Amino acid sequence: MKEKLVAMVLAGGKGTRLEALTKKAAKPAVSYGAKYRIIDFPLSNCANTGIRTVGILTQYESTALDLYIANGEKWGLNGIRSLTTTLSPRQTEKGLNWYKGTADAIYENLDFLDRVDPEYVLILSGDHIYSTTYTEMLNQHIENNADCTIAVYQVPMSEASRFGILVTDKNNNIVKFVEKPKNPTSDLASMGVYIFTYKVLRKALIKDAQNEQSSHDFGKDIIPTMLAEEKKLMAYQYKGYWKDVGTIASLHEANMDLLGENGKNLNDILAGNIIYSEDTNSHPQFVGKDAVIKDALINQGATIYGTVKHSVLSNEVVINEGAEIINSVLMPGVKVGKDAKVYNAMVGPNSAIEDGQVVGDLNDKVILFANGKEN
Repeated sequence: MKEKLVAMVLAGGKGTRLEALTKKAAKPAVSYGAKYRIIDFPLSNCANTGIRTVGILTQYESTALDLYIANGEKWGLNGIRSLTTTLSPRQTEKGLNWYKGTADAIYENLDFLDRVDPEYVLILSGDHIYSTTYTEMLNQHIENNADCTIAVYQVPMSEASRFGILVTDKNNNIVKFVEKPKNPTSDLASMGVYIFTYKVLRKALIKDAQNEQSSHDFGKDIIPTMLAEEKKLMAYQYKGYWKDVGTIASLHEANMDLLGENGKNLNDILAGNIIYSEDTNSHPQFVGKDAVIKDALINQGATIYGTVKHSVLSNEVVINEGAEIINSVLMPGVKVGKDAKVYNAMVGPNSAIEDGQVVGDLNDKVILFANGKEN
């Protein structure tokens, strides 16, 4: 059956800057905000938009992500009038090839898109934190008869060189696009969220696949080529919260934003939308009679006997007597021993901090503690 809008979520990146957190799991499977995984956000955005067909393109260390996604039931995309499917590199008559880039990942799954036969294709990154629906963006795309619409976010000029940067005219038509420019001339950054008219996208991907000089990437190849061919590319200006959590520092900051840092809070980030996630069926959180908790986000299953201040605690975390947790993020299953101190730290899943051990320093940068050591 023909679909109006189909989503394709790019979830195959290594996320090497997240160090030990992505050693055995793809970046979108990393925990965030006490109860979520990063992938929950783009998939919940799709569910809240009413998108019925979602393809999730996996590659690096995909097992944990595949198990978490399962049949899409967490987001109501479980095959009952809807479909979620993971799309990994596969062996075909052409051989076995890894996805060469973001555009190649979509090209290698044109057969999936052809079967669904969409009018429009929404392409998303699986590793960004933001809560929205894509209805307004799609309406803008249709009303302007655009070939491609790119969601953009205003960033500080000091950070603009990290992103694909756009220049637009007064009508939001894109007149220039440069991927990670050394000397940016605009503060409008691509969010890695694209809506394409499918017929146009299909032709562009086939042409790009035949170009041996291409890196097969949307930002480096597809978008600049479409501009050069004078296709109608438009910018959609997104006004809500958005965070690229590509480093330990940015992931820690995104967690702290939930507690009200940087002028944001939990309500700002969720934007009134439901973020669907896994129910771990944990016991209710338990707070001991001598525990001290201030300014903290704590999930079910946590057991606290010590002190927790300005921190985010996931399910099944245990804080023993005399332990002190300040300005830190503890992922699922972390155990903190008696009189231990955790300061300014990200603590990876199932980590054990021994009695009396000190992790991190309030006067130093954010550190990652995982696999029994500071990273």
